[in-house]
Amino acid sequence: MPLYAALEIKGECALITGATAGIGEACAWRFAEAGCKCVLVGRRAERLDALKAALEAKFPGAVHKCVQLDVCELDKVAALPAELKAAGYEVDILVNNAGLALGASTADTNVVAEVVTMMSTNVTSLIAMTSAFVPGMKERSRGHLINIGSIAGHESYPGGSVYCATKHAVTAFTTAARHDLVATPVRVTCISPGMVNTEFSTVRFGDKDKADKVYENIEPLVGADIADQVIYAATRPRHVQVADIVCYCTNQSAAKSIARVGPSLGAA
Repeated sequence: MPLYAALEIKGECALITGATAGIGEACAWRFAEAGCKCVLVGRRAERLDALKAALEAKFPGAVHKCVQLDVCELDKVAALPAELKAAGYEVDILVNNAGLALGASTADTNVVAEVVTMMSTNVTSLIAMTSAFVPGMKERSRGHLINIGSIAGHESYPGGSVYCATKHAVTAFTTAARHDLVATPVRVTCISPGMVNTEFSTVRFGDKDKADKVYENIEPLVGADIADQVIYAATRPRHVQVADIVCYCTNQSAAKSIARVGPSLGAA
């Protein structure tokens, strides 16, 4: 017998937004490995199809549905629970992962179109997905809301005014949701990573070379590191609610406190 029994989530339905790359893709692999029925949501149909094929090759039957969807299409988000229920899927675990940063403008030079995109994607769509799926969790007396936040939701830094604002909103919303759901069996978790090497910086700066410099001379986190924390939170016994995980790579101690000592993790 194990000294501590983790929760068995085999057979549960896990919906992951932003599933076609980075943290979302890594989460899809881990939930498939755990025997979950995965619903993969993303904007890029070809990537969804490729991910489904790869997952099914290793974990047959793991992907129950791919949904090509921009989470900012709020009418489609609202209609999704009924669409999935008609196909026989009711979501037990919702991973709100879709999000982005655009540029590094100062607070007085923000591009309003980029502001709207970040707010819509990182905040409004996350709230909309929560409103769409958590009522069903309450009705079934089981469920887990897992929001992917950021260290930017705990501290602010130059050039990140809007992105930090969106992630502070995610942190606040997640905490408020936990208060609102405290009398229910639904658990609420926020995962707040520091520096993670995904497509995030390429999207932010629109330039692969600039993105690569973000991770120069440091060994950053990768998507699999964060997916591991998502699975950890999801597999604690039902009476255990992991509220927040804040995670840095070893040579990072704050959003902008980074020791670029190379891949040796500071070894002499």
